[in-house]
Amino acid sequence: MVYRIVRVIIALFCALALGAVPAAAQRQAPARIVAIGDLHGDYAAWAAIAQAAKLTDSAGKWIGGTATLVQLGDFTDRGPDSLRIIRNLQQLQRESMTAGGRVVIVLGNHEAMNVFGDLRYTTPGEFAAFRDARSQARRERVYIANRRQIEAAARKDNPSMSPSAIRDEWLEKTPLGWVEHRAAWAPSGTIGRWATSNPAVVKIGETLFVHGGLSSQYAALGIDEVNRRVAAAMARAEAAPTSVLSDALGPLWYRGLVTRDPRVDGDAARALAGKPRLSQDDELTAVLAATGTKRMVVGHTPSLRGVIVSANGRLIRADTGNARHYGGQLAYVEIVGERVTTHNVARSGAPAQAGR
Repeated sequence: MVYRIVRVIIALFCALALGAVPAAAQRQAPARIVAIGDLHGDYAAWAAIAQAAKLTDSAGKWIGGTATLVQLGDFTDRGPDSLRIIRNLQQLQRESMTAGGRVVIVLGNHEAMNVFGDLRYTTPGEFAAFRDARSQARRERVYIANRRQIEAAARKDNPSMSPSAIRDEWLEKTPLGWVEHRAAWAPSGTIGRWATSNPAVVKIGETLFVHGGLSSQYAALGIDEVNRRVAAAMARAEAAPTSVLSDALGPLWYRGLVTRDPRVDGDAARALAGKPRLSQDDELTAVLAATGTKRMVVGHTPSLRGVIVSANGRLIRADTGNARHYGGQLAYVEIVGERVTTHNVARSGAPAQAGR
């Protein structure tokens, strides 16, 4: 019932949302690139990594000069600090430009889920961050305006529910701050518009950055077309399983370059059932050739022991389970020219050790 109610409320906020193709999906390589994987609402982890990489100071201000930061998406859900991370990333986008640097945010599947209303992984703290003195009155207005739809959705699960029982359940499952969260994350909302403007696939120099992975099927479309389709789907808050936002072969979800373990890659394998499929190595080779790149950096599939560099340096897994939800090793990837270095970071912010 809750998911159906979410879809009802989303309609309030996304009547008109025009999605532009994210700009600057492809650029010449800067002198220094820092890539950071999934953060999932853990501001302390984010701050520790950013400070260790000398991108921000202790106040969260940009000190990275002309460096480029690529955050690989999934900064939301699973932890309470998503809004704080968002505000800091937006601030750093402005500050880095002034210094001649750049902050690139790659769209992750959890950002898309927040836009189209799949809140299964959104925590109470994330709703509470949006709460203000008028939240209770707003919530009441939303209930009154949508009472019929809410009651109809509830009675699909339990036809005998009384109006008062439905109201009580809705209030219990709609914490203060929920209405503001949904308004902000709608395609026409302040965060929804920003998320929609972020590319799903970014080429910087000879490195490709994507949250999940770029399958050969999507690589054949070209980077610009992939980003156009994703932005259009975000603007419509597409929740259908067939949408590019939910496609197991799409850039937000694809894990087939990381593993073919059916427990992890099963959705993609089922999507390709009965069709020829390249091996992991051959697919990576084909995708890099199609995009004119030498390596791909991905998030999405966590490795709690640190960044994994595989396929002779052509695939870099940057999701190390940074958030306390996972308890993984804080880490970042640094690319300077042709040299790729992985760095582990202590939760205090001091570098723990350097990888290769």
